[in-house]
Amino acid sequence: MRALGELERELRTGTGPVPAAARRAVRTTLAACGSFFVFLYGFDRPIGATYALFSAVSLAGLARIPGTGRQRAAVMVKLLPVACFLVTLGTFLAVRTWTAVLGMAVVGFCLAFSAAAGPRPAGAAPGLQLLYILPSFPPYLPHTLGERLVGTLAGLLLLVLAEAWILPDPRPVTYAERAAGAAAEAARCAAALGRPPHVLAAPAADRARAAAEALRPSHVPEAERPAGPGLRERAMAHTGLTARTLLSRLRNLPAPPAGREPRQAGLDLLGAVRESTTGTATLLRDGRRPPVDSAELLRLRARNARIPADLPESRRRQAALLEVADATVALRTAAEIAVEGRGAHPDADAADRFWYVRQSTPRLWWHRLAAHTGPRSVHFQNAVRIAVALAVARTVAGLDSLPHGFWAMLAVISLTRTTAVQTRETVRSALIGTCVGALAAGTVLALAREETTLYAIVLAPLMLLTFTLGPVRGVGWAQALFTLVVALVFAQLSPVTWQLAEVRFLDVLIGSAIGIVCGLFAWPRGAHDELGRAVARLLRACADDVETTTAVVAAPGRLPQSTGDEEHRVRTTLTMAESAYAQYQSETQRPVAPGADWQAAVMTGHHVLWGGGRVLGSADGSPLARSEAAGLREYAARVAAGLRRAAAAADVPRKTRHGAPGPPGAPEALLPDTLPAPTDAAPPDAGLAYFATTAWLDSLTADLQLIASGRAAAQSPG
Repeated sequence: MRALGELERELRTGTGPVPAAARRAVRTTLAACGSFFVFLYGFDRPIGATYALFSAVSLAGLARIPGTGRQRAAVMVKLLPVACFLVTLGTFLAVRTWTAVLGMAVVGFCLAFSAAAGPRPAGAAPGLQLLYILPSFPPYLPHTLGERLVGTLAGLLLLVLAEAWILPDPRPVTYAERAAGAAAEAARCAAALGRPPHVLAAPAADRARAAAEALRPSHVPEAERPAGPGLRERAMAHTGLTARTLLSRLRNLPAPPAGREPRQAGLDLLGAVRESTTGTATLLRDGRRPPVDSAELLRLRARNARIPADLPESRRRQAALLEVADATVALRTAAEIAVEGRGAHPDADAADRFWYVRQSTPRLWWHRLAAHTGPRSVHFQNAVRIAVALAVARTVAGLDSLPHGFWAMLAVISLTRTTAVQTRETVRSALIGTCVGALAAGTVLALAREETTLYAIVLAPLMLLTFTLGPVRGVGWAQALFTLVVALVFAQLSPVTWQLAEVRFLDVLIGSAIGIVCGLFAWPRGAHDELGRAVARLLRACADDVETTTAVVAAPGRLPQSTGDEEHRVRTTLTMAESAYAQYQSETQRPVAPGADWQAAVMTGHHVLWGGGRVLGSADGSPLARSEAAGLREYAARVAAGLRRAAAAADVPRKTRHGAPGPPGAPEALLPDTLPAPTDAAPPDAGLAYFATTAWLDSLTADLQLIASGRAAAQSPG
């Protein structure tokens, strides 16, 4: 009853998976059947009809381009030249089996590797694979290329029109609007902190935490995630990161000393934060820059906030306020770049943090793809797995003259998953569904024989049912219904018998077997192992960066030459860890115990990267006292040791069972020694750089505690 109630509510409100699948099914059916019937019965062009139908099915049914109908239509328009190129290439490479196999391997790798560019290329890749697979099989008919291209363009253009204008999807909340809401919440927090008692009440802190959580990629629809390699996408992702950082800093701002009123400079700084974040929210929501450059005003008041304080507690709050100011300026700068693109002009102080502003678009794409070129990238692993499976399937189809061999390759790209466990489960359901669909198709073909009119009448409602139930009920239903669809399609193209259903099942069986074998030999555990390795490398790089950055603050006259190298290493390993974590989230996991908190480790990398920049910016070049420098080095060494122990724990699960916890031992072993932090017994004349560094190390200690709590949950027998 509960499921029926949820279904009724979804149908009434138009939201949820069933109505969304129904809208897409209507658009797909209109484009595929409309173009198919026009070419086959209107122009008597069976080749054009075949390509028109399968081009629409490829990008609407097989592909999973995220977003609303109009967003998908915009992506499909950009893919029209790519689709025509793939059809042309497949047509000419079909001349020999070895050329078709070589082309399959290269095209399969390139299309699968394009997932590194973001969710939209990743979603379109399987559909584009089909557009190359279809013409790469015999017979070799290059003289039909014109008809093939016309059919492809007709099917895709009709699909674009259907996606853009028929049954429009509800408009989702964009990432810019989420970031604007977070900036507005930061303005409210700054206003509350500027009034007595100068701390956030529990409801305000909860609202700030909720606004920050709304910016997490796992809480954002895939189409709205700023995951692309371009300038605006990078800046929008940076906007979300800095908004979360700012809200965290405001929530954890130390209270003023008991019985003492906050310094006026600090209150002015909070007022500037409120003004700047209000303007940032307006910029993100409306796309217009506020008339007052509150970011520059914020910098001026931040300098005024450097007035020496008399108590260590006041200096600690002062250091935390300057971190708030830094995050506010970074948020405004990132938002300006995200909205205005290259029209924004960040100042020289932000050149390193916003390095991508100085890079051309091809260079930014090169940065993204080059970072994933290697066996340690999950995108590279997936591309190799798919390319090998497709090449093997094409070889088998070519050498054995497998009838309708492209069905075997279609099974490879639609059923192969990133882990062997997932592939096995998917293939089992798919084979059951295909068997049921083949029996039904064989019965229909045996009874109806050559009644093509009946097939034409039934095709549209059956396709509508297929693309409505398939995405909702799972791969078994999808394969069963799609087997019926392809049987009715080919029964209209040429005379067939019930044995067509038998061929369909055989092809799916062969393609599934190839996918399973390739999955077993090519990184069979998907992102699970790679995530542990990537997080371990990230935490080790963070440990080195913590020690190097603290050494710069403690002894500014002896600047280590490796500072820039360590920062670049953290940024590179952070990119790889985020990619592995993103794929890990998309995989169906079956752990034997609660898993480690991988996201806490990834967030630690962000805190090291940007927090280190804030710490170095607070150093004015004057040397610290010997006791201050020794205290900072000792604290940094303990934090770095904790990061390295956490890295060792993260790197162990790849040698154990799937999902098993790391090495035995108390989770406190991941933490630095529980000695008083330097801020608890600060020298009476310690400077701002000292407190800025200790505030940064305090936040990293909190990150280690979060990692340790996740490890404790993984080790718990419950």
